[in-house]
Amino acid sequence: MTLIFLRLLLAHILADFLLQSNKMVKEKLEKKIASKQLYLHILFHVLCYYLLLWDLNWWFIPLLIGLSHYLIDLGKLYLQNPKNSRLLFFIDQGLHLIILYGASVYLSGAELLNFTLSSQLLLIIVLVIFLTQPSSVIIKTLISVYTPNTEMEKEDSLHNAGKYIGMLERLLVFVFIASNHWEGVGFLIAAKSIFRFSDLTQAKDRKLTEYILIGTLLSFGLAMICGLIFIYMLMNHKIAW
Repeated sequence: MTLIFLRLLLAHILADFLLQSNKMVKEKLEKKIASKQLYLHILFHVLCYYLLLWDLNWWFIPLLIGLSHYLIDLGKLYLQNPKNSRLLFFIDQGLHLIILYGASVYLSGAELLNFTLSSQLLLIIVLVIFLTQPSSVIIKTLISVYTPNTEMEKEDSLHNAGKYIGMLERLLVFVFIASNHWEGVGFLIAAKSIFRFSDLTQAKDRKLTEYILIGTLLSFGLAMICGLIFIYMLMNHKIAW
Protein backbone atom coordinates (compact mmCIF):
# COMPACT_ATOMS: atom_id res chain seq x y z
CA MET A 1 0.00 0.00 0.00
CA THR A 2 2.91 2.34 0.75
CA LEU A 3 4.18 2.16 -2.81
CA ILE A 4 0.72 2.84 -4.25
CA PHE A 5 0.17 5.81 -1.95
CA LEU A 6 3.56 7.27 -2.87
CA ARG A 7 2.72 6.93 -6.56
CA LEU A 8 -0.60 8.72 -6.09
CA LEU A 9 1.01 11.35 -3.85
CA LEU A 10 3.70 12.08 -6.43
CA ALA A 11 1.02 12.52 -9.10
CA HIS A 12 -0.84 14.94 -6.82
CA ILE A 13 2.27 17.00 -6.06
CA LEU A 14 3.21 17.24 -9.73
CA ALA A 15 -0.26 18.29 -10.88
CA ASP A 16 -1.24 20.52 -7.96
CA PHE A 17 2.01 22.44 -7.54
CA LEU A 18 4.47 22.02 -10.41
CA LEU A 19 1.94 21.98 -13.27
CA GLN A 20 -0.30 24.70 -11.83
CA SER A 21 0.88 28.26 -12.41
CA ASN A 22 -0.13 31.41 -10.56
CA LYS A 23 -1.98 32.47 -13.70
CA MET A 24 -4.11 29.32 -13.52
CA VAL A 25 -4.88 29.91 -9.84
CA LYS A 26 -5.86 33.53 -10.50
CA GLU A 27 -8.21 32.64 -13.34
CA LYS A 28 -9.81 29.87 -11.29
CA LEU A 29 -10.54 32.36 -8.50
CA GLU A 30 -12.00 34.90 -10.92
CA LYS A 31 -14.15 32.64 -13.12
CA LYS A 32 -14.70 29.68 -10.80
CA ILE A 33 -16.80 26.97 -12.51
CA ALA A 34 -16.52 28.78 -15.86
CA SER A 35 -12.71 28.78 -15.75
CA LYS A 36 -11.02 26.76 -18.50
CA GLN A 37 -7.94 26.55 -16.29
CA LEU A 38 -9.93 24.60 -13.69
CA TYR A 39 -10.70 21.84 -16.19
CA LEU A 40 -7.15 21.91 -17.53
CA HIS A 41 -5.94 21.51 -13.94
CA ILE A 42 -8.18 18.47 -13.43
CA LEU A 43 -6.98 17.01 -16.73
CA PHE A 44 -3.37 17.31 -15.55
CA HIS A 45 -4.31 15.44 -12.38
CA VAL A 46 -6.02 12.60 -14.22
CA LEU A 47 -3.11 12.22 -16.65
CA CYS A 48 -0.57 12.19 -13.81
CA TYR A 49 -2.54 9.52 -11.96
CA TYR A 50 -2.69 7.37 -15.08
CA LEU A 51 1.03 7.85 -15.64
CA LEU A 52 2.00 6.99 -12.06
CA LEU A 53 -0.44 4.09 -11.58
CA TRP A 54 0.72 2.63 -14.88
CA ASP A 55 -2.15 0.13 -15.07
CA LEU A 56 -5.25 0.61 -17.26
CA ASN A 57 -6.98 -2.32 -15.58
CA TRP A 58 -7.88 0.24 -12.89
CA TRP A 59 -8.80 2.97 -15.37
CA PHE A 60 -11.67 4.27 -13.24
CA ILE A 61 -9.46 5.13 -10.22
CA PRO A 62 -7.78 8.21 -11.80
CA LEU A 63 -11.18 9.38 -13.08
CA LEU A 64 -12.78 9.09 -9.64
CA ILE A 65 -9.84 10.85 -7.98
CA GLY A 66 -10.02 13.57 -10.64
CA LEU A 67 -13.76 13.98 -10.03
CA SER A 68 -13.24 14.27 -6.28
CA HIS A 69 -10.47 16.81 -6.87
CA TYR A 70 -12.80 18.84 -9.08
CA LEU A 71 -15.57 18.89 -6.47
CA ILE A 72 -13.18 19.80 -3.64
CA ASP A 73 -11.54 22.57 -5.66
CA LEU A 74 -14.91 23.91 -6.77
CA GLY A 75 -16.14 24.07 -3.20
CA LYS A 76 -12.98 25.87 -2.18
CA LEU A 77 -13.35 28.43 -4.99
CA TYR A 78 -16.86 29.40 -3.89
CA LEU A 79 -16.12 29.43 -0.17
CA GLN A 80 -12.76 31.19 -0.29
CA ASN A 81 -12.31 34.79 0.82
CA PRO A 82 -9.34 36.80 2.15
CA LYS A 83 -10.15 35.81 5.73
CA ASN A 84 -10.32 32.05 5.29
CA SER A 85 -7.97 31.46 2.36
CA ARG A 86 -5.19 30.01 4.54
CA LEU A 87 -7.53 27.67 6.39
CA LEU A 88 -9.20 26.48 3.19
CA PHE A 89 -5.83 25.80 1.58
CA PHE A 90 -4.96 23.26 4.26
CA ILE A 91 -8.47 21.80 4.39
CA ASP A 92 -8.32 21.42 0.61
CA GLN A 93 -4.97 19.62 0.73
CA GLY A 94 -6.10 17.47 3.66
CA LEU A 95 -9.20 16.30 1.80
CA HIS A 96 -7.13 15.44 -1.28
CA LEU A 97 -4.73 13.37 0.85
CA ILE A 98 -7.64 11.51 2.46
CA ILE A 99 -8.97 10.62 -1.00
CA LEU A 100 -5.53 9.41 -2.10
CA TYR A 101 -5.13 7.33 1.05
CA GLY A 102 -8.57 5.79 0.52
CA ALA A 103 -7.68 4.95 -3.09
CA SER A 104 -4.39 3.36 -2.00
CA VAL A 105 -6.23 1.25 0.61
CA TYR A 106 -8.69 0.14 -2.08
CA LEU A 107 -5.83 -0.80 -4.41
CA SER A 108 -3.68 -2.40 -1.70
CA GLY A 109 -4.78 -5.90 -2.63
CA ALA A 110 -4.74 -5.29 -6.35
CA GLU A 111 -2.14 -6.71 -8.71
CA LEU A 112 -0.84 -3.65 -10.45
CA LEU A 113 1.61 -3.77 -13.32
CA ASN A 114 5.26 -3.72 -12.27
CA PHE A 115 6.61 -0.27 -11.47
CA THR A 116 10.29 0.34 -12.13
CA LEU A 117 10.88 2.61 -9.12
CA SER A 118 11.36 1.08 -5.67
CA SER A 119 9.47 2.48 -2.69
CA GLN A 120 12.67 3.96 -1.23
CA LEU A 121 13.63 5.77 -4.42
CA LEU A 122 10.04 6.90 -4.90
CA LEU A 123 9.93 8.28 -1.35
CA ILE A 124 13.12 10.25 -1.98
CA ILE A 125 11.65 11.70 -5.19
CA VAL A 126 8.42 12.65 -3.40
CA LEU A 127 10.24 14.32 -0.50
CA VAL A 128 12.73 16.15 -2.72
CA ILE A 129 10.00 17.52 -4.99
CA PHE A 130 7.89 18.43 -1.95
CA LEU A 131 10.79 20.50 -0.56
CA THR A 132 10.89 22.66 -3.69
CA GLN A 133 7.78 24.43 -5.01
CA PRO A 134 5.17 22.79 -2.70
CA SER A 135 7.05 23.81 0.45
CA SER A 136 7.47 27.34 -0.88
CA VAL A 137 3.70 27.58 -1.40
CA ILE A 138 3.00 26.19 2.09
CA ILE A 139 5.41 28.61 3.78
CA LYS A 140 4.11 31.55 1.76
CA THR A 141 0.54 30.62 2.72
CA LEU A 142 1.40 30.29 6.41
CA ILE A 143 3.12 33.67 6.66
CA SER A 144 0.85 35.51 4.19
CA VAL A 145 -0.83 37.26 7.11
CA TYR A 146 2.43 39.11 7.79
CA THR A 147 3.37 41.84 5.32
CA PRO A 148 6.21 43.93 6.73
CA ASN A 149 6.86 47.14 4.83
CA THR A 150 10.50 48.17 4.87
CA GLU A 151 12.96 50.12 2.81
CA MET A 152 14.53 46.82 1.79
CA GLU A 153 11.63 46.21 -0.57
CA LYS A 154 12.93 49.05 -2.74
CA GLU A 155 16.39 47.57 -3.06
CA ASP A 156 17.41 45.64 -6.14
CA SER A 157 17.55 41.88 -5.79
CA LEU A 158 17.65 38.83 -8.02
CA HIS A 159 14.26 37.70 -9.33
CA ASN A 160 12.80 34.96 -7.07
CA ALA A 161 16.16 34.67 -5.31
CA GLY A 162 14.56 34.16 -1.91
CA LYS A 163 12.40 31.31 -3.19
CA TYR A 164 15.33 29.44 -4.74
CA ILE A 165 17.54 30.02 -1.71
CA GLY A 166 14.80 28.50 0.43
CA MET A 167 14.55 25.49 -1.86
CA LEU A 168 18.29 24.91 -1.79
CA GLU A 169 18.55 25.21 1.99
CA ARG A 170 15.68 22.74 2.47
CA LEU A 171 17.27 20.24 0.12
CA LEU A 172 20.61 20.58 1.90
CA VAL A 173 18.99 20.11 5.32
CA PHE A 174 17.20 17.00 4.02
CA VAL A 175 20.45 15.55 2.66
CA PHE A 176 22.26 16.26 5.95
CA ILE A 177 19.57 14.56 8.03
CA ALA A 178 19.01 11.62 5.67
CA SER A 179 22.76 10.96 5.68
CA ASN A 180 22.89 11.38 9.49
CA HIS A 181 25.07 14.50 9.41
CA TRP A 182 23.13 16.77 11.76
CA GLU A 183 26.14 19.02 12.25
CA GLY A 184 25.61 20.19 8.66
CA VAL A 185 22.24 21.64 9.66
CA GLY A 186 23.87 23.70 12.40
CA PHE A 187 26.51 24.94 9.97
CA LEU A 188 23.83 25.94 7.47
CA ILE A 189 21.84 27.85 10.10
CA ALA A 190 24.98 29.67 11.25
CA ALA A 191 25.96 30.54 7.68
CA LYS A 192 22.53 31.92 6.85
CA SER A 193 22.45 33.93 10.08
CA ILE A 194 25.75 35.59 9.18
CA PHE A 195 24.61 36.49 5.66
CA ARG A 196 21.26 37.80 6.92
CA PHE A 197 22.72 39.82 9.80
CA SER A 198 23.72 42.83 7.70
CA ASP A 199 20.32 42.94 5.96
CA LEU A 200 18.45 42.90 9.23
CA THR A 201 20.62 45.57 10.86
CA GLN A 202 20.18 47.84 7.84
CA ALA A 203 16.43 47.34 7.85
CA LYS A 204 16.05 48.46 11.47
CA ASP A 205 12.64 46.82 11.45
CA ARG A 206 11.65 44.31 14.09
CA LYS A 207 8.72 43.09 11.98
CA LEU A 208 11.01 42.20 9.10
CA THR A 209 13.35 40.37 11.46
CA GLU A 210 10.48 38.33 12.87
CA TYR A 211 9.09 37.72 9.37
CA ILE A 212 12.42 36.35 8.13
CA LEU A 213 12.89 34.30 11.30
CA ILE A 214 9.45 32.70 11.00
CA GLY A 215 10.05 31.89 7.33
CA THR A 216 13.46 30.43 8.05
CA LEU A 217 12.23 28.27 10.94
CA LEU A 218 9.33 26.98 8.86
CA SER A 219 11.69 26.21 5.99
CA PHE A 220 14.16 24.33 8.18
CA GLY A 221 11.31 22.66 10.06
CA LEU A 222 9.73 21.22 6.91
CA ALA A 223 13.09 19.94 5.72
CA MET A 224 13.82 18.33 9.08
CA ILE A 225 10.41 16.66 9.16
CA CYS A 226 10.99 15.23 5.68
CA GLY A 227 14.42 13.96 6.73
CA LEU A 228 12.97 12.32 9.84
CA ILE A 229 10.16 10.74 7.81
CA PHE A 230 12.74 9.21 5.49
CA ILE A 231 14.79 7.85 8.39
CA TYR A 232 11.67 6.47 10.13
CA MET A 233 10.42 4.73 6.97
CA LEU A 234 13.88 3.29 6.34
CA MET A 235 14.54 2.13 9.92
CA ASN A 236 11.13 0.49 10.23
CA HIS A 237 11.46 -1.28 6.88
CA LYS A 238 8.36 0.41 5.49
CA ILE A 239 10.26 1.13 2.29
CA ALA A 240 12.71 -1.04 0.38
CA TRP A 241 14.80 -1.01 -2.73
